[in-house]
Amino acid sequence: MISFILCLALLIIGYFTYGKVVDNTFGPDDRETPAVSINDGVDYVVMPQWKLFLVQLLNIAGLGPIFGAMQGALWGPIVFLWITFGTIFAGGVHDYFSGMISERNSGSSVAEFTGKYLGGVMQNIMRVFSVVLLIMVGTVFAVGPAGLIVTLCKNGGLSGVLTTTLFWLILILVYYFIATFISIDKIIGKIYPVFGLCLIIMAVGVIIGIYTNPEFTIPEIWSHMYSMHPAGTPIWSFMFITVACGAISGFHSTQSPLMARCMKSEKQGHFVFYGAMVAEGIIALIWAAAGCALYKVTGGLNTGLAEILSGGQSAAIYDVCSKTMGGVGIALAMIGVVVCPITSGDTAFRSARLTLSDWFHIDQGRYANRLKLCIPVLGVGAVLGIGNAVGAIDYTVIWRYFSWTNQTLAMIVLWAASMYLVSEKKNFWITAVPATFMSAVSSTYFILAPECLGGLINSKTAEGAVVYNTAVAYPIGIIFAIVLLVIFLRAAKKHAAA
Repeated sequence: MISFILCLALLIIGYFTYGKVVDNTFGPDDRETPAVSINDGVDYVVMPQWKLFLVQLLNIAGLGPIFGAMQGALWGPIVFLWITFGTIFAGGVHDYFSGMISERNSGSSVAEFTGKYLGGVMQNIMRVFSVVLLIMVGTVFAVGPAGLIVTLCKNGGLSGVLTTTLFWLILILVYYFIATFISIDKIIGKIYPVFGLCLIIMAVGVIIGIYTNPEFTIPEIWSHMYSMHPAGTPIWSFMFITVACGAISGFHSTQSPLMARCMKSEKQGHFVFYGAMVAEGIIALIWAAAGCALYKVTGGLNTGLAEILSGGQSAAIYDVCSKTMGGVGIALAMIGVVVCPITSGDTAFRSARLTLSDWFHIDQGRYANRLKLCIPVLGVGAVLGIGNAVGAIDYTVIWRYFSWTNQTLAMIVLWAASMYLVSEKKNFWITAVPATFMSAVSSTYFILAPECLGGLINSKTAEGAVVYNTAVAYPIGIIFAIVLLVIFLRAAKKHAAA
């Protein structure tokens, strides 16, 4: 338990110390923000700081810091280190700069400000990449909750249309359309803070349940400085990809511009962007601790956790909440597994609309213009979602690539932030170092993962276990990261000489 407390303390201290360093490096001032200067009553709307924080937290969190952290706990308490230092030095930095650079560029979407600092080619790549990613995220976060609601209805003894996935999917998509279309302060600004509090309360309840139950003990990092993964999956770089939202996530950079358009003052950025990421890191740390403390260990491996995770994310969350909080926990778990994905899904579609509006320069202040984008975006989501509901489309293969593309997006945004700091003649190492690190993470995973190049270079034992070819992947990943750093430093030097 001592290592958990130390990591928790480091996260809190990191917000007040390194978070302030990040804020001072950017240099917020008293200039007029887009929410004030543009204020279209739809996407550019001033909201109070506490709402900005809770909406940002829910936008970037959802089930990410819960299920991702529990999956990361398969490697054992060593995951605490990645959650802690990843949040402080990578995730918080990424979220802060993606939000503040967007704010400095009239609240532009991630594709637009990335293109401004990395060039037109990268801009077009990011436009397509981010729209496809956002629609995919939104659709999956419609299909998943629909299936969970059906399960709840069946368990509750209901029958008929209420127990069909298609019915609930259509209702969720209708809600998505409304939430994507209307002003951000009408639904998102009103109910998201409540659900954000539920996410925090659920995490607090879990850790109190662990500490008050003598049967549960959070293992120490120093006693388990090895991989406890039952399948023998390497820590590098699989753990760093698996625990995405709880340490650093590229998806956050698609969400930060939403709040960048609603800030009254630049000086709110430290609390809203860096602070929300630290809060998510704390939530992830708690759920990772639950994964390490509640389940049996066999031969030094987390076999019990692997077993519960095999039942799916809803089953795992339900089990943890019921064991730590009883009936209250079960109620919170149901809110979490249904509401959290939906709240991430609707903001994903909203971000897709805004990305397209920035891309094609379509003013979103008019109803007709919003309809021009809402209809095709939600239309594609509906076709994909209904196709999945009736068994015509299988997301399993596609979704396996999400974790990698998510961290690759974070890598690109950090490089864009580095070029921004170069252009501002400020300390670019604060973003260049995590950008280099994430470049090594993403490239190594791409080479090792079975769904990527791993199928070509890895082998299998007679029992069918995967033997990862780390001797090839590790050097290539490190070299790739160094090459990107060299390219960046040359570009920075050229810019300085111009």
